[in-house]
Formats: sequence, structure tokens, C-alpha cells
Amino acid sequence: MKKVALVFILAVFVPSLVLAWLAVRSLRDQQFVLERQQSLLFQNVADSLAKEAESFLGERQHEFALQVETLLAGRKPAELAPAFDDQLRTNWPLAEVGFVVSLTGDLMCPSPVSRVEARRFRTDNSMFLCNRESVEVYWNQKAIYGNGAPDQKAQVQQRQEIEPNAEPREPETSQVPALSLKEQPSLDNNYNSQKFASANNRAGNYKIQQRMVSPQQSIAPEAGFNKFNSPQAQAPVEDFGKFSKLAPSETEFRQLIGDNSEGTLARFVDNKLQVMFWHRSPLDPRLVFGVQLALPRLAEGLQAVMQQFEPAFREEICIALLDDKARPVAASRSDFRNNWKRPFVATEIGEALPHWEATVYLLDPTALSRSAQTLRLTLGLLISVLVLAIAVGSWLIVADLNRQLALARQKTDFVSNVSHELKTPLTSIRMFSELLADGRVTDAAKQRSYLAIITAETARLTRLINNVLDFARLERGEKKYQFQPIDLLAVVRETAETYRPHLEANGFQFACDLPDAPILVNGDRDALAQVIVNLLSNAEKYSDSRKEIALRVERHDRPLPYAEVKICDRGIGVPEGCSEKIFEQFYRAHDSLSSGIQGSGLGLTLARQIARAHAGDVCYQPQEGGGSCFLLRIPLKNL
Repeated sequence: MKKVALVFILAVFVPSLVLAWLAVRSLRDQQFVLERQQSLLFQNVADSLAKEAESFLGERQHEFALQVETLLAGRKPAELAPAFDDQLRTNWPLAEVGFVVSLTGDLMCPSPVSRVEARRFRTDNSMFLCNRESVEVYWNQKAIYGNGAPDQKAQVQQRQEIEPNAEPREPETSQVPALSLKEQPSLDNNYNSQKFASANNRAGNYKIQQRMVSPQQSIAPEAGFNKFNSPQAQAPVEDFGKFSKLAPSETEFRQLIGDNSEGTLARFVDNKLQVMFWHRSPLDPRLVFGVQLALPRLAEGLQAVMQQFEPAFREEICIALLDDKARPVAASRSDFRNNWKRPFVATEIGEALPHWEATVYLLDPTALSRSAQTLRLTLGLLISVLVLAIAVGSWLIVADLNRQLALARQKTDFVSNVSHELKTPLTSIRMFSELLADGRVTDAAKQRSYLAIITAETARLTRLINNVLDFARLERGEKKYQFQPIDLLAVVRETAETYRPHLEANGFQFACDLPDAPILVNGDRDALAQVIVNLLSNAEKYSDSRKEIALRVERHDRPLPYAEVKICDRGIGVPEGCSEKIFEQFYRAHDSLSSGIQGSGLGLTLARQIARAHAGDVCYQPQEGGGSCFLLRIPLKNL
């Protein structure tokens, strides 16, 4: 038993408690887990919105190239150049200023005497466009040299094509050195600027720029993301998200375009953002046609993109596009008000719109805490129920194990008891029958005594075997009763008189108190007689030195009419706490082998089963002054 209990504790109970403890510990992290899951979910929304905005800008860039080619249709590029600004603004609403510049450094459009916006554009950008100064720009174009800038050999070849009479000179050193394909970091579309920024960082020109917004949730980079010394590589993990992934590159316009056909660049002039598209027509690659976008009209187009962008969580969040001053350019809900600089998550749109952000705001920030609290309560309750189920199940298993072990011991004792019970009468029968058969006993009185002993032992053996057989039939459900109206008093009187000679021969005082009027019940005569015999036999075995047995039959009318047969003795009684166990199969309150008391442990079990089959019962009561009383109660027959 101890080994089984130890194995159960080690194999089931202890692991269950450990799992329960780990589950309880995990409850503390539920809000973090929910925030992480919601962050990843809404970060995907912000990333998707940023990609939509980038796609919109890419479409506008392609649209600009088509506008240029349409205006050049049937005309030489040099003829279109002076009037390009006016014609482009007439045909394309996104244009604020159109410009044309040659690779030799001539700004052919707009004119210095044109409208105010055009003159301001010339003032801000002429030196940069004419390759007379390097400025900080954000740029993103389809590169054929690894990072978008031509290598030194290509620069020399290009300069000779454009300026055939120029003296040979050393190639210019770009502020953004070209990266080989092996050196170029492999990142997603949101981090294109890293391939340029890493080169600047090696040159010592990298500038860490703080973002205009501070997302409440920031998805930390995976391992290896910062291997090219991005801004986040120089900041602790808890500060991730405070710094921009974009950085300007200081370069000249001619170095920037290389020999690409089109591209986008952005720069800040007097802290104001200027976004430009440029395109080189195959008709004359020496001329670059460009446009500075009208940001208010660009914002209107992005608002249209926002209306088409339908997240599945529209009732939970508000999505917005913020400009470089963290002001909303477009939002999914016009009535939403918040601290725009504190979104839940945010994604930078890219180099075309530097420091513009695709942001997500929670409409109900407390909903996450409530959900986490509800989840903690639910999981806590579930864990408690499971722990309780484990405890109750363990208790039931241990109880059933104890019961099965006790039953196994009782069956072992039963076999021993039955063997002993069979051996004792068989020994007596054999011994006295051999004495009589050998003719050693000649006295007639002794012969009669020996024959009486043989008869008594035979009856005792018969009762034992009948008990075992009846118990087996009851267990299999094969026991059949012949119910009929009978006189219970007559059955008791007949059984008592049959058993009296045996009791008196063993020195018992047997007193019977029987009424005169018959007591009618509906039952099986032989089965009820067996109950009386089993109860008398039990009183005989446990009478000890005070050999007194009393049998009484009474009739009761309340609560329902029933007959009661009471058999009392003055024996050793039943130990405390065993008043119900003595009716269990194979159970014996006193071990027969050690106490010398005969029995198989089935007599009371059979008596109760037979009584309950007759809608009655057999119960035990302690008797005042010592001893036991067993009561057989059978309902009376309805007349």
C-alpha cells in the first residue's frame, strides 16, 4: 500500500501540483501576453497602412512618368523644358512646381522670373540640383549598383559622355559608398534606408534622429537586425521605437540619380518637407524632369486611401496618417480625439515621406486591462477547478485503492476462513465416523452422541456451502425468490425449534418470545428461514462465555406496518465504528484465525441482501449491559 501510494504521489499528484503552480504563475503575465498579441495584431494593421501609402506614392510616381512622356509626345525634350512647369501643373493636380535640370548642371525650368512658388523653389534647390552643393536627402530608387549610387568607373564614363571636352580627373567620392550585394543588408520594405544608412555610419556621418511619435508598444527587432549599426543598435532595448529607422544621406543630385531612369527624394528646407519625383526620358537621358509635390493635395489622396482601407477592427481602433509634425493628415474616424504623439503602435512610411507615420490608436484603452482581468479570473477559476478535480480524483483513487486492497485482504481471509471452516467439520465427521465404522465404540449412548455430532457438523457444513453458493448467485444476479403470502411467525418458530437442540447441546440458554397471532408477509419461505439461521449462528459464534440468546418477534404499525424479528446475545459485541462494515462481504470485525471464532464473513451479508430483496432490512443495535441485537424488518402484506 505504501509503495502504491508513493508511486501515485510521484507520478500523478506532484506533477499535477507543479503544473498548477506554473499555471498560477502564468496568470501574472496574462496582460503582457495580451498586450503582445494585440501589439502584433495592430502592428500588422499599421504596417499594411504604411505599405498602402507607399504603394500610393509609387503609383503617383509612375503617373508622373506617364505625364512626362505624354507631354514629350512629338516634341523634343529641350523644347518642352521651358514650359514644363506650367503644362505639368495644368495636366496634373499633384504638381506644385515642375522642374527640368540637365546633368551638366543647368536648371532649365522653372524660370527665375516666374511665379512666387517657382522662385522659392529655385532659391531652395538650385544649388543642389545643379550639383554645386551636397545636401541631406532621403531617397529611395531602383538601384543597379547595390545601393543606388553608381560606382566610380561608371561615374567617369558618365562624365565623359556628358562632358566630352572635360579634362580627365579623379572620380568623385560619394558620401554614400556603394555596397556589394554581399554587404547589403537583407531587410523588408519598411527598412530600405538601412542600406544607405549603414554606409554613412561607417563613414561616421550617421545621424540618430528621434521620432515625432512615441508608440506605447514597440515590437523589438529580431536578433541580427542591427548588425549594420542601425539607430536601435546604439540604444537600449527599452528605448526601441523612440528613434527613426530613416536617416538622410548627404550627396549631390547627380550622384544620387546615377544612371537610373526615375526615383523619389525628400528633403527638409527650413524645417519644411519637400517631396520630389524625377524622371529621365529615353528621348534625352541628359535631361531630368522633376516635380515637387503639393503636400495638401497629396494628403487628400491619402485620405481616399484611408477610406478604402478597412481594418477588421474598426470598432476597436482608429487608424491615422501623421505628418512630420505628428499632425493627423488622414484618419479613419473624424470624431476621434487623442494625443496624436502617443499612438498604440506606429510604422514609418518610408524615405518618400520621411517621419510620416501610419498609426493605430485604441478607442477604449481600458478594454485591454479589462480583458486581461477577465482572462486572469477565467483562467484562475479554471485552474482552481482543475486542481480541485485533481484533488478529488486523487482522493477517490486512493479511497478506491484502499477499498480494493481491503477487499483483496478480505478475499484472502475468506479463503483461509472457508478452508478452516470446511476442515473443522470434515475432521469431526471423519474422526467419529471412523470410530463407529471400526466398531471401537460399543456403548449405545456414545454411538448416539457421535451420530448427533456427525449430524450437527454435516448441517454446519451444509450451511457454509449454501452461504457461499447463495452469495455467488446473488453476485451474478441469478438468485431467484418464490414470493408468496406466508406466516413469518410460523417460519421463525419452525427455524428456532430446529436450531434449539444444537444451541442447548452447546450449553446456550435460548429464550423465544413469540406472539400468538400470525404475521403475514409476502416472501420466500426458505430465504427468510436462512436469514434467521444466519442471525442465530452469528449470535452463537460471538456469545463468548455468556451463552444467552433471546429471540423476539414484534409487530409495528408506524410509519408503515412491518414485522420485526430481534435476535440478541450477551457476547463480545461489535467494535465501535464497525456497525455497518460487518454487513460488507468478507468483512469480519474479529479475525477468526486469531480469535478462534468460526465463520466466513458472508452470513450477515447474505442476511441483509435477502432482507432488502424483500423490501426490508437487517440492522445492528448494541444491547445495554453488553452484547448485540440484530433486527430483521419485513413489511407486512397488504390485506
